[in-house]
Amino acid sequence: MQNSGFAPIYGMNNFSKILFWARNFFFPAFCSLCETALLYAGEIKHGLCDNCRHSLEPAGGIKCVKCGKPLISEMEICLPCRNCVHNYDRLFVIYPYTGKYRKLLTAYKFKKRLSLSHLFVKEIIKKINDNPELADAVIVPVPPRPGKKKELGWDQVDYLAGCLEKTKGFLPVNRCLRRRKSKAQKNLNRKDRLENMKDRIYCAGHIPQTVLVIDDVTTTGSTMEICAKTLKDAGAEHVYGLCLFYD
Repeated sequence: MQNSGFAPIYGMNNFSKILFWARNFFFPAFCSLCETALLYAGEIKHGLCDNCRHSLEPAGGIKCVKCGKPLISEMEICLPCRNCVHNYDRLFVIYPYTGKYRKLLTAYKFKKRLSLSHLFVKEIIKKINDNPELADAVIVPVPPRPGKKKELGWDQVDYLAGCLEKTKGFLPVNRCLRRRKSKAQKNLNRKDRLENMKDRIYCAGHIPQTVLVIDDVTTTGSTMEICAKTLKDAGAEHVYGLCLFYD
């Protein structure tokens, strides 16, 4: 029987750990990529077999200093970023949204393989530690559409924010962004996405001076642009973005 990728909670006590291992004994976990049985503690924790986990590589090479995507032949800034002005100060990305990486996000987002959050949190922390400008940033998750958490029981981005929030000594989280009802974004182009999200994202409560907006995937970048503009209009001085996957 295949489980849904149960993830142990950060800071769990000994009794909770016993329950965790008992569950994985009676309901064994399987790798989110190759579906082989997970046998060791590290495999179960990350929801991936050792072979698949070690095969994952964050995008390398020289990246655009604005959108974070790898450069092909350009210097410092990619061509799309040269032709537009971004609302965010800088965007950081980790994995390309292709092949096994697309399958990875599908397993986490749609199959609710929560153990993958350990992998994602580790990469987010590394990205923050490698970039000094993020040292004082407050994490702000991209808000889910209204009713999503009630309908599905969770939101994949807010869950990551919660994991980061529970990591000892890590950055604070502020859920100061809210989202009004709008059409689904996935079938719209960049122009229509921007229009669809116009006035749909708003701020509530205290606005941090330096913000790191986190999201799962960026395609056209419209959601990140709207979030950054909303935060800066509300008083944020610096707004950075971080997406697990880029298209």
